[in-house]
Amino acid sequence: MPAVSKGDGMRGLAVFISDIRNCKSKEAEIKRINKELANIRSKFKGDKALDGYSKKKYVCKLLFIFLLGHDIDFGHMEAVNLLSSNKYTEKQIGYLFISVLVNSNSELIRLINNAIKNDLSSRNPTFMCLALHCIANVGSREMAEAFAGEIPRILVAGDTMDSVKQSAALCLLRLYKASPDLVLMGEWTSRVVHLLNDQHMRSILPLPHCLYPLDFNPSPPFLLQIVSSASTDLQDYTYYFVPAPWLSCKLLRLLQCYPPPEDGAVKGRLVECLETILNKAQEPPKSKKVQHSNAKNAILFEAISLIIHYDSEPNLLVRACNQLGQFLQHRETNLRYLALESMCTLASSEFSHEAVKTHIETVINALKTERDVSVRQRAADLLYAMCDRSNAKQIVAEMLSYLETADYSIREEMVLKVAILAEKYAVDYSWYVDTILNLIRIAGDYVSEEVWYRVIQIVINRDDVQGYAAKTVFEALQAPACHENMVKVGGYILGEFGNLIAGDPRSSPLVQFNLLHSKFHLCSVPTRALLLSAYIKFINLFPETKATIQEVLRSDSQIRNSDVELQQRAVEYLKLSSIASTDVLATVLEEMPPFPERESSILAKLKKKKGPGAVTVELEDGKERGELNGGGDRGGDASTPSPSADLLGLRSTAPVSGTTPSAGSLLVDVFSEAGPSATSAGVNDDGFLSSAPPTVASEDPAPPLPESDELLNKFVCKNNGVLFENQLLQIGIKSEYRQNLGRMYLFYGNKTSVQFVSFNTTVSCPGELQSHILQLEPLVEGGAQVQQVINIECLTDFIDAPLLNIKFRYGGALQNISLKLPVTINKFFQPTEMAAADFFQRWKQLSQPQQEAQKIFKASHGMDTEVLKAKLLGLGTALLENVDPNPENYVCAGVIQTKAQQVGCLLRLEPNAQAQVHTHKCILLDSMLIMCHQCKSILNSC
Repeated sequence: MPAVSKGDGMRGLAVFISDIRNCKSKEAEIKRINKELANIRSKFKGDKALDGYSKKKYVCKLLFIFLLGHDIDFGHMEAVNLLSSNKYTEKQIGYLFISVLVNSNSELIRLINNAIKNDLSSRNPTFMCLALHCIANVGSREMAEAFAGEIPRILVAGDTMDSVKQSAALCLLRLYKASPDLVLMGEWTSRVVHLLNDQHMRSILPLPHCLYPLDFNPSPPFLLQIVSSASTDLQDYTYYFVPAPWLSCKLLRLLQCYPPPEDGAVKGRLVECLETILNKAQEPPKSKKVQHSNAKNAILFEAISLIIHYDSEPNLLVRACNQLGQFLQHRETNLRYLALESMCTLASSEFSHEAVKTHIETVINALKTERDVSVRQRAADLLYAMCDRSNAKQIVAEMLSYLETADYSIREEMVLKVAILAEKYAVDYSWYVDTILNLIRIAGDYVSEEVWYRVIQIVINRDDVQGYAAKTVFEALQAPACHENMVKVGGYILGEFGNLIAGDPRSSPLVQFNLLHSKFHLCSVPTRALLLSAYIKFINLFPETKATIQEVLRSDSQIRNSDVELQQRAVEYLKLSSIASTDVLATVLEEMPPFPERESSILAKLKKKKGPGAVTVELEDGKERGELNGGGDRGGDASTPSPSADLLGLRSTAPVSGTTPSAGSLLVDVFSEAGPSATSAGVNDDGFLSSAPPTVASEDPAPPLPESDELLNKFVCKNNGVLFENQLLQIGIKSEYRQNLGRMYLFYGNKTSVQFVSFNTTVSCPGELQSHILQLEPLVEGGAQVQQVINIECLTDFIDAPLLNIKFRYGGALQNISLKLPVTINKFFQPTEMAAADFFQRWKQLSQPQQEAQKIFKASHGMDTEVLKAKLLGLGTALLENVDPNPENYVCAGVIQTKAQQVGCLLRLEPNAQAQVHTHKCILLDSMLIMCHQCKSILNSC
């Protein structure tokens, strides 16, 4: 930037600013400003032409007056005239005035655009930078239309100076964010990427910002350019002994916009760079300055974020976890916060989950002792993320203990997390009931309706816990101070199952009624309505309480209650109990039937509370949901549900009525979560909702991506992960299967800052499968993530996987993507244990050609015993030990669950270590040939 000479000091401006500062009152300031405005207006309207210096001085005064909060309605044309000056200071003031005061809809925009075009074509780097800064500051659509084609040309021109390239890159990014449909970078993309080879730091530094939103598929050379730029010798650009920390962070963040490279050489180079960063982070510091540690740690955390994003290198993930663990007790609060936040993401990876769990004591201590509430909240998030069946009781107990003293700002979220963990990992229903009642006792004000709805739903669906729940809630209601949510739970459970504890004199029917009625006058109207419903239930359960309850219903406080709902209930219940016979009363007030199982509304509430955030696939429910309702670990001793049980909610049709039941009603399904899309869909003969949603775009679905089969093979042995990712969209998947039913959760993440509009998905299933898809809202905000549930039923054995088609518009252009959903026949396996004699007896009986399939293939990798066992178990079969006479062979057995039939499957793998050949043979089922191909694919990926 040119130096400002002493003659450009603008003494008049300095005197005016001094006068303003010396004003003793607001009135004096306004008087001085009005006087100056009158003087400037007279100068602009005078006959004498003003020179450039005078225009600059008066425009500066107007700008200062505007910054003081006063309106300026003249002087704009004089500022535009300054743009044609050849003096830097005059042109600078003109651009500054325009950037601050000129509206994007101003009539002067055309004149301003002409002046900007002249400066951009002048090849004067100083003037070009001023013009680019003005374009970026105004950022209007008119400017995008005028300069969207010119700025990329300036950026890639060979004779453009580094400072101009920097300004052009940032200006281009600003225009893209303001008008993405106008900034079409297709033809310039490769040339912009090539600029990463520039040797000047000033040119490279803004490029990652510019490359984030570009619409192109990264090739290995492109990724190699980024990796090379991050690892080249940048010793000339060190910042407190750290080479180019800003560039390194930006390039590492840029790599997180793309999936892992498939090219082996590029991936190896990238892993080498990441290992180097982790190693350097362990070296002793070269300086005690805080700037050195900040720069060093910034690069480390970006590298760890990239490792987490790829989620494919177990060694790097475990190393990253161990190094983050060292920061958990660091004296710097920000580092502790960042470490906890990064470990939350690491906990969702199957490779690093166990490593994260080793720090549980440190995290619990942080939850109790940290002084910063944001750090405590991250500690609670990490405990939630690392929780599994082995440590659930410990973590839930610690969270309950912390709730008693937790900050009010995080209590509601803590309550939801405790409720989710208690439901998800409970194997003892009495523990679950105790946990929720403790939750209500400790933080009742923050227990939402979804929480106590859920505990009632589970108690009603489980016969073995109903008596314990009634006894426990009866004892809880005896406390002198009892929260209203506890009264709601008590009224509902005692009204349904109070008879299970009525045999004890201490909890006789009258004692139960008096206990509930003692809370009546302290409750709100909805809770009183619920209690009245419980009273009429008591009359059916305990006829001896009829007279007492009728007296309560007959009282003036009920029959003449000012609230219409309470008055109506009291009158109707009193009449019902008076005129109805015992049989009619028993029919009307019979016990609530089991509720159909659906996704927990508590989890949905927690996700809604979090709001749209970073585009990260949310897989914290990565194991399996539904343990409380008959499910269990795959391959474990899960209880077999009755044939009529619909554990995944596939056959639960939505209610047609759109009416909302009153809050206290005991006679309606308060847990229904069916949305408008479900109520309007058609229902077929099998009770499934129609899976053909209305299409948004008329274009035919695109053919499946070429890599669909490869993506399908990656999910043969796992249920969670990233299914698809490009520069715009990330699709994560979490799935669970039980018998012939499956449920998929698809997470669509918008990786851009621009909305996806007309977002629509369809699923096409082969005839052997049946699906029900819950449609999404057609608008996906920038940076947001939405979840979609797909229910699948296996009718009979199948070969072809379902196709998922996604259509949406981004920047006006239609995006049409088709993928194969990872639904393979082995997902419906039930492991089966059997002795050697039984195995070979069945093996010999099934010898017809249509009952077997065999595949011989060469191993692509070494035959590691443990890896082979893990892969075979991942297929869903039971690995039978000491069955085959040859100890080198692997023998498996399982049952494929379909709606039509249950089909047994026997599997035998015969490795030939010398020839590096596998012989894989499956017995029974026509589709076993595809199983052989799947086995070959996963074994060759070992």
